[in-house]
Amino acid sequence: MTSAQDDHRQRRSRVKSVWRAIDQAIRRSAAQASVAIFVAAAVLFSGLLALPIAAADGRPVPVADAIFTAVSAITVTGLTTIETATAWSPFGLGVILVAIEVGGLGVITIALFLARAVTRRLGLGGRIFAQQNIGAPELGEVRRLLGIVVGTTLTIQGVLALLLAPPFIAAEGWAIGLWHALFYAVSAFNNAGFTTHVGGLAVFEGNLFVLVPIAVGVFVGSFGFPVFLNLIKNRWDRAHWTLHTKLTLSTTLLLLVVGATAWTASEWGNVDTIGEMNVGEKIFNGLFASTMMRSGGFAITDTAASTTTTLLLSDALMFIGGGSASTAGGIKVTTLAILFLAIVAEARGTKDVRVARRTIPDSSLRVAISVTFLGATLVLAATTLITLTHDAPLDRILFEVISAFATCGLSVGLSAELDTFGKMVLSVLMLAGRIGPIGLASALAIRHKNVLYTYATERPIIG
Repeated sequence: MTSAQDDHRQRRSRVKSVWRAIDQAIRRSAAQASVAIFVAAAVLFSGLLALPIAAADGRPVPVADAIFTAVSAITVTGLTTIETATAWSPFGLGVILVAIEVGGLGVITIALFLARAVTRRLGLGGRIFAQQNIGAPELGEVRRLLGIVVGTTLTIQGVLALLLAPPFIAAEGWAIGLWHALFYAVSAFNNAGFTTHVGGLAVFEGNLFVLVPIAVGVFVGSFGFPVFLNLIKNRWDRAHWTLHTKLTLSTTLLLLVVGATAWTASEWGNVDTIGEMNVGEKIFNGLFASTMMRSGGFAITDTAASTTTTLLLSDALMFIGGGSASTAGGIKVTTLAILFLAIVAEARGTKDVRVARRTIPDSSLRVAISVTFLGATLVLAATTLITLTHDAPLDRILFEVISAFATCGLSVGLSAELDTFGKMVLSVLMLAGRIGPIGLASALAIRHKNVLYTYATERPIIG
């Protein structure tokens, strides 16, 4: 045996040992393992962005800004405290792009995919972990679906990059144009909201060749891997769509229309946003804004100049977010759908929550309530902490906090104004928003304890 072969086998053995340790940790607590992996990734990318080579001027950016940007990228949020286009070197922008891709695909998905490639196997813990994060219906399908998830993501991003390349190349040349096409394709599909132009997408106002592909990428990216997997398997045969797919698509379309209508109406006469545009431009801006409030984070109008009504509407849509197991944040559209269906069932006096010839189990309703309550609690706590150290109006603080929790990225400019404490609060909230509802819901769903007795039933007065 040659020395090279021996070294290769030793490295392979060490990788397998590490993966076995991770697999055992996942079996003990998948939710805790998820938190640990995301935190480790955030630390890694924070360290890279804190290097002098990552800064445009060669001087390290403040640690708080490096941490904030890394967390924002790994959680595919898009909030920034410094101008992305001018503060970072090509190396720094590359780190941000990789962090967005890792965060979008999911640190967990990538870890499991690499483990599968290196060790040729996935343990029980790994399969359970993957099932929770990509929405695999059965443990036996996890290995195959991991490849489909990665392949689908790269394919959609490739198509977006091809659509975006011509307008960027025409305006900026081949090298820079291709770079921007790639960056925006990844940022859009992952619902990240990062831009590499000073002033963001506002410089492309009216350019449908740029704005439409980005909006479509954000919209499709918000569906989530479970929906993609179901559509790939059954195409457009609605009879074989899962209930999750039906709820996600129908609720997403409904919120898109309602959000666009309400946003356009509330901004119709606002001269600081769309007040002086023609009808067609106003409608397009409304559709674009509604799409981005679902977790996209891109903006072609000044969010800070929006009316108070628009900010409140945006708060609600951002808090809802996108599809489960997607790159979007928030409490998720299926959570909203289940809560609404439960209210309708209660109003009608129906015992069970039913939709599309299916009965939704009580356990799903309990998880939906828990996720909503925990999300609201996180928003309340973060808002309270920031009001203690910053005297901005409450509507601005609440908007920025919900945008961070929902990993949306729309901003009224508050993130850049906060002190180090405020930036750390939002950083923790972005991590909690990316991990929290998903991780907590998964933890609640898998913790089953067999109780061999019941207490007497007594119904308290509610309402």
